[in-house]
Amino acid sequence: MVTTAAIVFTTLIGIVVIFQACLAAGVPWGAASMGGKFPGKYPPKMRAVALLNILILLLIAVIGLSRADLFFTQMLPFSKPAMWVVVIFFVFGTVMNIITPSKIERIWAPVAGIQLITSIIIALS
Repeated sequence: MVTTAAIVFTTLIGIVVIFQACLAAGVPWGAASMGGKFPGKYPPKMRAVALLNILILLLIAVIGLSRADLFFTQMLPFSKPAMWVVVIFFVFGTVMNIITPSKIERIWAPVAGIQLITSIIIALS
C-alpha cells in the first residue's frame, strides 16, 4: 500500500511540476494559480516563484520516495520527521485550493487532497 501511495504521490507532484514549469515558461495559465491574482502570463517575479515551487516540489518528492523506502534510502532518518512537514504542507494546500477565489484553480483541490491522503499513508509507514 505504501509503494502505491508513493507512486501516486510522486506522479501527482510530477504533474504539478509540469504545470509550474509551464507558468515559468510564460504559458498563460496564471488564473489557475495563486488565487487567480495573475491571470494570463505570470510576470517575471512570479515566474521565478514558479521555479522555486518546482524546487520545493522536487524536494517533497524526494522526501516521500525516501520515506517509502523506494529511492534515496540514505535520507530515511531525515525523511521520517520531514514527511510530517509534507503532510502539513498538503493540509494547507488542500484548504487553499478549496477556498480559492479562482474557480479554475479549484481543479487543483482534488489533486492536493489525494496528495494529502497519500502523504499521510507514507508518513504512517
